[in-house]
Order: sequence, then structure tokens, then C-alpha cells
Amino acid sequence: MQLLNGREVAAFHRERVERRLADIQEELHIQPELAIILVGDDAPSAMYARSMQKTARAVGLKAEIYQKPDSISEVELLSLIDKLNEQASVFGILPMMPLPRHLNSQRIIDCIDPKKDVDGLTDVNIAHLYTGRPGFVPCTPRAVIAILDYYHISLSGKDVAIIGRSNVVGKPLAQLCLNRNATVTHCHTRTKDLKAVCRRADLVIAAAGRAGLVTGDMIKPGAVVIDVGINRVDGKTVGDVAFDEAAAVAGAVTPVPGGVGAVTTMMVLENVVCGIARTETIL
Repeated sequence: MQLLNGREVAAFHRERVERRLADIQEELHIQPELAIILVGDDAPSAMYARSMQKTARAVGLKAEIYQKPDSISEVELLSLIDKLNEQASVFGILPMMPLPRHLNSQRIIDCIDPKKDVDGLTDVNIAHLYTGRPGFVPCTPRAVIAILDYYHISLSGKDVAIIGRSNVVGKPLAQLCLNRNATVTHCHTRTKDLKAVCRRADLVIAAAGRAGLVTGDMIKPGAVVIDVGINRVDGKTVGDVAFDEAAAVAGAVTPVPGGVGAVTTMMVLENVVCGIARTETIL
């Protein structure tokens, strides 16, 4: 069984980001900024924002956290985004989710300039993904593809089972796999006989947000298993896959932690670099 080490993949992409940033800064003589918007005091969001800021600064990006109280009005938040859209030094805008309930999340996201939407969540970038045009792709699905590419795992002609149908992960990931000529079966927690569907798959991607959902008897011997899930169980971080059971059957599997999540942050920064260079996303 091959362990698909996300930290190793992240290190590879970090080196690419640092190299490209150095070239861009030498050519354009600017210090590009990633604007991170944090509304309220949600602890996981705040922790992720600080982690993103630290990693961005480590590779040479200016990263600022724009923290606002959870009482901020929608008009005020949209005004902030408008200012960041107009700010020439800002090449990426990243709102932390979830936003407070009184704010319309999709309206906030769609206010972001698509050329600065480094998490690929605006309607414009989603439409570009589904129609095959250049644009930013959501970073967690990008991380999955980055892992497969790093380990030279081809999707062409493969049967892929994706468990999860969120707009952020499952749906865009299905499109990315289709773009790589895979045959995709899109599943979810209510799929009838999920075990039988997964047993047919050459590649199982679990992104349902349910700890231990994928067990060893659901995996075809030798199949590749990608675990996107992040769950807290008894004080520990675990994925959607029962790792020990999967490792005994699968040909390759990602761990949690140290798998997809380790790569996702670097995909955000790589998107920022693509935005600076005005190039297509690297897929």
C-alpha cells in the first residue's frame, strides 16, 4: 500500500510558488497581497486565517487579515470587498466561511472580482469550470488533483466514485475528474447500496463529512482512496475513511491529517500567483 503524503506534495508546490513569486516580484517590482476576510469570532475560521497568513508570508506574499465583528451589515461587508477589488496590490481575496447567518454568503462571494476569487467560488469561476474556460478552481478539489498528479495516478478511463455533493468540494471535483476522462459516479450519504458502488471504483474520493463512512469492505482491492473529510472524534482529527481498514485493502490512500488538507492551503497561494501572472490555473 502506498501512502499518498500530502505534506510532500505541499512542499513540492511551495517550492514552485516561491520560485514564481520571486520571478514576478523581480519583474513587476510589487509586493502582492492576499486579503483574508474574517467576520466574527468563529474559532476554526480564525485559526485557519492565521495559518493561511503565516504560510503566505513565509513564501513571500503580503497577507492581511481584515477582521470584522459579526454584527457587520451586508452593505458594510460588500463595501470592504469593493475597496479590495479596486486595490491594485491585492491579487487575492479570501473570505473565511461560514459567515454569520444574517449575511447572504453567495451574494458576498459574487461581489468578489472573479480575477481575485482565489477560492474559485464565484458564479463566474464555477461557470468557467463547467464550460472548460480558464478560471480559478476551488482549492480543495485542486488539492486532490495535485496529489494524483504528483504520484502519477492517471484518471483517464478510470471508474471514480465521489462521495459528497457540496458546491465547494464534491461537485467541482466531479467536473475535474470528467475533464481528465474519468467515468464518475457521484454518490452521497443517501446513495442506495453505497458499498456496491464503491466496490466497482478504481478511485474512491470521500468528501461527505462523516467520520469512518468508508470502511475496508467498501474498497476494491488495489483501488486508490482519497480522504477529503476532516472530523473531530474523541479529541482527534480523523477523515471519512476508516484508515487502517482501507490501508489493508487499497493500493494507495491519503492520511488524515497530512493528506488533502495539507495541500489545500498551498493551492490558495498558487491561485494567487496565477492571478498575479494573469495565467490559467495549473491543472
